[in-house]
Amino acid sequence: MTRDRFLPPPPIPTRPPRRRAAAHAGAVLIALAACAAAWAHGDVTPQAVDTTALPKLGEEWRAENPFRTNETAIKIGTSAYNQNCARCHGLEAISGGIAPDLRKLDNECAALKDSGRRSACVSEIDDYFVSTVRRGRTRNGAVYMPPFEGVMNQEAIWSIKAYLETRRDKPF
Repeated sequence: MTRDRFLPPPPIPTRPPRRRAAAHAGAVLIALAACAAAWAHGDVTPQAVDTTALPKLGEEWRAENPFRTNETAIKIGTSAYNQNCARCHGLEAISGGIAPDLRKLDNECAALKDSGRRSACVSEIDDYFVSTVRRGRTRNGAVYMPPFEGVMNQEAIWSIKAYLETRRDKPF
């Protein structure tokens, strides 16, 4: 019988304590980063939008975007989008996956050849957009998009839509 059979197994190499702590801290940071989007989405603080350079639209909500191609509105909408929408919908409306890619919002309309049908489609998308931004979206008790009515006025919301129309995936 050999003596090797009775010797304890060799020790398992371990990382030095510093490297172990750094690896643990790195894992925690990765986990927190993965959850950050979900945490931030539930705690949205809307930012004010200065619309004083735009014509007042009144109390009655418009059915279609009155600021389509209005350069001042597009400039205001760009800033408003970056402050209020980009955290979920992505910079320059290019989604990172947490929320829909808003460049594709009007894609169905762009494919229509008949101008009357395209106009009706754009009007329907305008209605969908403004109602979603005003009232938000909730499903099964989870807030997918917070409501912005009472926080942003009509001019601010339509200026964001005017900006998004410059970012279309499929231009008209």
